[in-house]
Formats: sequence, C-alpha cells, structure tokens
Amino acid sequence: MTPISLPLTPETIEDLRAGEAVALSGELYVARDAAHARLIALLEAGQPLPFELRGAVVYYMGPTPTPPGAVIGACGPTTASRMDPFAPTLLAHGLAGMIGKGQRSAAVTEALVRHRGVYFYAYGGCGAFYASCVTSNRVVAFEDLGPEAIYRLVVRDFPVIVANDCHGGSAFYEPA
Repeated sequence: MTPISLPLTPETIEDLRAGEAVALSGELYVARDAAHARLIALLEAGQPLPFELRGAVVYYMGPTPTPPGAVIGACGPTTASRMDPFAPTLLAHGLAGMIGKGQRSAAVTEALVRHRGVYFYAYGGCGAFYASCVTSNRVVAFEDLGPEAIYRLVVRDFPVIVANDCHGGSAFYEPA
C-alpha cells in the first residue's frame, strides 16, 4: 500500500493509477449533499469557501455520534453518485480528490481527466475501522446541518483504492 500525504499535489495525482491501494495521511474534509449545494451557491455568488479547495480531498461520509473519549464515531463512506451534480464544478475550482463508494457518472470521470483529479474508493462497512484512522475531528462550516456539516478530519494511514485516476483509468468493471 502506497503512503500518500494530503493535501494532494499535482505530481502525486499524476502518479496515481486506477486499482492502486494507497494509505492517506493528512487533512480530509467531510461533505455531503446539503454542504455541496451550499459550496456551489457560495461559488456562484463569488463568496469565499470555508476551506481551500486546491489540493483538498473531500470524503463523502456521514459521521455517527462520537462515543465518550473518542475522536469520532464510525465514519464509513456514503454513495458518491449523490454528489455527482456538484463534483465537476468543484473540480474546476481546484478540488483535487474525492472519497466515497460506488461508481461516478461520465461527467465526473471526464472532469477528473480535464481538471487532473482523483476519485478514491473507500471500503463500505468499515466505518469503525476508519474511525481508528482519524486523529482529529472538528466542524469547519455549516454547523446547522448537523451530520451534513463540513468537518475537517486529520487521518493517518486511511486505506483507499484509486477508483478513477486523472488519465481516464477506472478500477470498476465496465462491460463493453
């Protein structure tokens, strides 16, 4: 498993290939549907975003309640296709990577190539294990959204697969 430091650099993104197992360490941002809609609204209004998109990786995840003494509760991936309407715009504004489960639309995979981004597949059903990789967790925006707020996580050795790379490669089976 290849160790990868976050935020992502253009050189790292260029080196990644679909099907490669990697371990991410550094800063991730958690955002789902409602937060994505607000990010797009901010971009359309010319307003600043609550975090720097350039080099950032967004994890599509819904946290569970944090047990006493823990950094975070179970934090497994959610279905990435729900964010497909928003992903091309965020990639065009500098987003470097996304983490979720399931395949992405053609518009997203084309945007990954055009804007040199990467989509990582996280293992479904492993929320408790992923929680053990989180060393820090805090809300950074849209706290009123509760579990749909944007969180900043610091992770160590967070295992994922490169599902779609910036060269058009895919780890998903695609029948002819």
